[in-house]
This record gives sequence, C-alpha cells and structure tokens, in this order.
Amino acid sequence: MLQYRSPVGRWVIAATVLGSGMAAIDATVIGIALPTIGRDFHASLGTLQWVVTGYTLTLSSLLLLGGSLGDRYGRRRIFMVGVGWFALASAACAASSGSGQLIATRVLQGIGGALLTPGSLAILEASFSPADRGEAIGAWSGLGGVATAAGPLLGGYLITAASWRWIFLINVPVGAMVLVLSARHVPESRDATVAGRIDMEGAALATVALASIAYALIEGPARGWTSGQVLAALAVGLVGALSFGLVEYRSPAPMLPLGLFHNRQFAVTNAVTFVVYAGLGGVLFLLPVVLQVVDHYSPLASGAALLPITVVMLALSAHSGRLAASIGPRLQMSVGPVVVGVGLALLARAPRGSSYATSVLPAVLVIAFGLATTVAPLTATALGAVSESHAGLASAVNNDVARIGGLIAVAVLPALGGISGLSYLHPDSLAHGFQRAVLIAGSWCIAGGVLAAAGIRNPTRGPEPSGAETHEARSHCALEATPLRQRD
Repeated sequence: MLQYRSPVGRWVIAATVLGSGMAAIDATVIGIALPTIGRDFHASLGTLQWVVTGYTLTLSSLLLLGGSLGDRYGRRRIFMVGVGWFALASAACAASSGSGQLIATRVLQGIGGALLTPGSLAILEASFSPADRGEAIGAWSGLGGVATAAGPLLGGYLITAASWRWIFLINVPVGAMVLVLSARHVPESRDATVAGRIDMEGAALATVALASIAYALIEGPARGWTSGQVLAALAVGLVGALSFGLVEYRSPAPMLPLGLFHNRQFAVTNAVTFVVYAGLGGVLFLLPVVLQVVDHYSPLASGAALLPITVVMLALSAHSGRLAASIGPRLQMSVGPVVVGVGLALLARAPRGSSYATSVLPAVLVIAFGLATTVAPLTATALGAVSESHAGLASAVNNDVARIGGLIAVAVLPALGGISGLSYLHPDSLAHGFQRAVLIAGSWCIAGGVLAAAGIRNPTRGPEPSGAETHEARSHCALEATPLRQRD
C-alpha cells in the first residue's frame, strides 16, 4: 500500500487529479464556447443543446458500468482506456467540420468520461494505506476543485485568444501525460469478490431511454409536439425506461439495484438531487450564452462570472458537512435548495444589467451559499441511508441522478422559457426567455427544499464521520464533480 508522502504516492495523486479534472473541466468549459460554436456552424439552439447533451447522455448512462468494469478488469486498465479514449475523442471534437460531427464526437467523448471518471477515486482508495487514504482523497478533492475553478478561465482565454477548438485540443497532451504517469506509477487493483456477468443490457437500455427522451424534449419545440418523430422518440424512451427497470429488477447482478430506492431517506434525497440539479444545470447552460449575446461579455469574462460559486463551495463545504453531522441534514437540505432557487430567480436581472457587480454577482453569491449549505449534507445523507457495503454505489447513483437532472433540464428548460431555433442569437428574445427560464428553474429548487422538509428525517446520533468520509462528501460538487467509485 502506498504512503501519501512517498514520491510514488504523489505521482498517483497527480495522475488521478489530471485524469478526472480533464473530464470535469471539459463539461464546464463547453457552455462558454456555445455562442462561438453556434456562430461558426450557424447552429440552432437545438443543435447546441445536443452538443451538451450528447456528452452528458453517454457519461450518465454508462457511469455505473464504468465502475463495474474497473472493479472486474482492473481499475488502472479501465482508467487508462478511458483517458486514451477521451483524448482521442477530444481531438476528433476539435477537428469537427460541422455540428453533426461535433455532436457525434461529443457522444464518444462521454463514453471515455464514463470509463475514466469512476476509476480516479477508486484507484486512490485501493492504492493508499488506510492511514493515508483520507489525506490522499483530500488532496484529490482540493486539487480537483482548483482544476474545475480554473477550467472556465482557461477555456475562456483559449476561445478569445485562439479558437473554441483548443478547449478540446488541450486534452490531448494532458491525456498523454496521464497515460505515461499511470503506466509508470499507478498500481493495478481489482475487486476479487466480483461475480456474475456485466450488466450490458441495462447499460444499453439506459442509453436508449435517455437518448430518446432527450431527443423528444429537444426536438419537440421545433418539430411540434404532435410530430410523428417526436411521439415515436418519446414512446421509445418510455418503453426503454420501463424495460430498464424490469431488467434491473430481474438481474442477479444489476447495474442499478432498485432495492436501494426502497429506503425512503435515499429515495427522497435523490428526488431532491434531481430537481435541484435540474434547475441549476438548465440555468448554467443558458447563462454563458446570455452573458455573451445579450450583455456582450467576452468568453473569458463569462467564464470568470461563475468563479465565486467554486470559491465559496471550496471554502464552506467542510463547515457545512460538520454542521450537518452535528444537527442532522434536514434543516440544511430544506433551506439550501430554497436559497439556490432565490439565487436563480435573481439572475433574471442579469440580461441588460448595468454591471456584473450589481446584476450578476449578487445572484451568483446567493446560489453559491445555497449550494454550500446543501451539497455536503445531501451527499452524506445519500451515503448514510444505506449500509456501508453499498456506500460507494449510493454515492455514484446520487451523482448520476444529478447529471441526469441536468441533462433533462438542458433539453426542456429553454423550450419552457420560449427559447428555440435561432432566437438565442437575438438579444431581446433571448433576454425575455432567459428571465422566464430562471424563474421556472428557481421554482424547481424551491420545490426541492419543500420535498426535503417533508421527507428527510434526521438520523439518530452516531459517531463523528471520519476524515475520508468528510472528503467524500465534499467531492460531489455542483460544477461537474467526480463521483465516488462503485462498490458491490
């Protein structure tokens, strides 16, 4: 087992931080590039939605499968396959000559992300001695947060100074560095207790269901909700979702054990996660576009606009986790989403605002404090609702629910706000639609707070959480955090 302060231990942390950070940064940077991509390809809003959704679709539907493959075939091996796949897909994204090709390569990129993301933390847990594991996870979490914060700034600079294609090209040398470090320093590990076959059928049905539902929600406003294509896609999505549930129920080794949701605390926590991250994900898709198209921010300035969220999260998440451990999660999970909802509603002042300090920053700070209040107790509750042997799986499921909430919101929120087609290129139309959309998204988050107040219960007092558990709670961040590994 590795020691935290050993040279090899530091190299292992560097490899996992760079690998997981590469996927996390890519997911946050793409929103800043959307207006530039839209202009270059003369793309409609629906096309831009697919640029975002294509990646999230395969990432979220294959994430649990990626963890299972790592446990079975070797975490380093699957991590390296994912890194290499992600880097090659990123190069293909950069070389795209049209929007259709970019969407296809983003789908491929999501597959690479699903393979590498679960492995990064699983490698640390398997490689470091128990005494050093908490410190290693803490370093991984903190450095990953810094990388996530720096990503939009770096992406905005690259877009302004060169081209949006560089936000993808930069992944190629980073990926090559991760592969070299992993081959030289990362030890192989696997779960010797894993038995049964891989749930490929469940993964395929999850992908079909999410893709079909997303297609129906994105194309509905443009083609008409009674269009044969839209209705067919919706039908396929619903049948796929029902078939996925049936397969997981009957499978002896399901990708998603549905029995977890028989626990009321776990089920309510994930319902709150879904609505809160849906509201947040939908708004974060639209906000960089509004700042650039309506308020004429540069890509760099629009990337910097959300930096306070990451700063506040890094500063307050640990304190929030300790408070929840002391008083129970119910109060924070009830109040936090409401605060997030108020912050989202305040963004209605962003279009045509007189300055960042008066029209955007107050809303961003309110959102940040709401997330800092919510995220740590939410993740800790998801973990605490199940047995210790299922804690990793519970965290991965909770993280996946957050991603799916964002995916659905990116598909549906613009239409609810009245933004479709090329209207996002017209400042007046975009501003009006965005103001309506943030009020809708804010109401979702407030509903999440009400749901938590009604359904979450404070557990009986037990021992204080360990350092590793505190770091794990912090690792689930609103801005595309890396999920914990799956355990059987």
